[in-house]
Amino acid sequence: MTAAPKPESWVRVLPEGLYVDPGGFFIDPPRAVDRAVISHGHADHARPHHGHVLATPETLAIMRQRYGANAGAAQQALACGETLRVGAVDVRLVPAGHVLGSAQVVLDYDGSRVVVSGDYKRSPDPTCAPFEPVPCDVFVTEATFGLPVFRHPPVAAELDKLLRSLALFPERAHVVGVYALGKCQRLIALLREAGHDRPIYLHGALKGLCDLYERQGVALGPLEPATVAGGGREAREKFRGAVVLAPPSAIADRWSRRLPDPVVAAASGWMRVRQRARQRGVELPMVISDHADWDELIATIEETGAPEIWVTHGREEALVLQAGKLGRRARALALVGREEEDDAG
Repeated sequence: MTAAPKPESWVRVLPEGLYVDPGGFFIDPPRAVDRAVISHGHADHARPHHGHVLATPETLAIMRQRYGANAGAAQQALACGETLRVGAVDVRLVPAGHVLGSAQVVLDYDGSRVVVSGDYKRSPDPTCAPFEPVPCDVFVTEATFGLPVFRHPPVAAELDKLLRSLALFPERAHVVGVYALGKCQRLIALLREAGHDRPIYLHGALKGLCDLYERQGVALGPLEPATVAGGGREAREKFRGAVVLAPPSAIADRWSRRLPDPVVAAASGWMRVRQRARQRGVELPMVISDHADWDELIATIEETGAPEIWVTHGREEALVLQAGKLGRRARALALVGREEEDDAG
C-alpha cells in the first residue's frame, strides 16, 4: 500500500500565503490571488480583489458588506459540513467559533488530512456556531494569545463588571470599545442574555455589520444610533445609564467626550495587559476575547490528536515549544501579512 503523502509536500508557504498545491488555491492569502478559500470575514484573513472565493455563505455576505464589488470576481458558498472537490483535494468547512460564518478548512488529499483553523475560540458565543475539533494529521493553529500569561477569565464575570458599573453609576454613559465584526454583536447578545433589554446605542461605524447579523438571523434587540453632534443637552440625556458601543479608536476621542460623563470601557483579550488599558484611557477593562487563550490552545491541540502542529498568527515560538513538550512535531509558519490586531482580540 502506498504511504500517504507528507503534508509539507502538498501544503506550502509561498509569498502569497498558504498554498494547497493539488487544489490550486490559497487559504486566507494576504494579497489578491486567483483562487482563495477564506476562513472568516476579518480583514487580515479576507482580502478584496481575489479572482475566485470559496467561503461560508455568512463570510461571503460579510465580504460583500465590506468590499462591495471587490469581494471576489467569482464567489462560491460552501456551508459548514459540506464537502467540495477542488482539484484533487476534498475541502470541508467546519465551525471555528470565532465570529459569524467562521470556519476551519479541512483538507483531505490521498489519505492525508490537514486542518487549518483560521482564528478560533472555545468559549460560548450566542452569535456563531461553536468550534468543532477535527482529527487530523496536521493541525494549523493560530496563536494570538499563545503565551501562558493569557488565561481568559469567565465571560460572565467580565460582563458582570459592566452590569455592576451601570447599576453603580446610572448617571454616566458607558462607552465600550469593540471590534466591528464579532465582538460588537457578541457583547450585545451577551447583554441580552443577561437581561439587559434597554436600547443599546451604536457608533455609526458599527451599524452595517449589526444589520447584517440581524439579516442572518442573529437577534440583537433594540439598537439606536449614538448621535451626539448638534443635539444639545436634552439629546445627550438619553445616554445616561446606557451602553454605547464604538470602535476602539473612538472611545477616547472628541466623539465620546460629548457623552454625559462617560465610563470608558473596552472588551478585548488584550485588556489582560494592564498597560494597554492605561495607554488607551480605559477605566473599565473587560477581558472578553474572540480567540482561544493559552489553555484552550493546548487543549485543542490535544483534542485534534494531530501528531504535527503548524503555528501561525501570533506568539508562535512559545506554542511551538509547548507542542514539542506534548510529543508533537511543531514548527512556526511565519506567514506574512498577519498583523497583530490589538482591537480584534
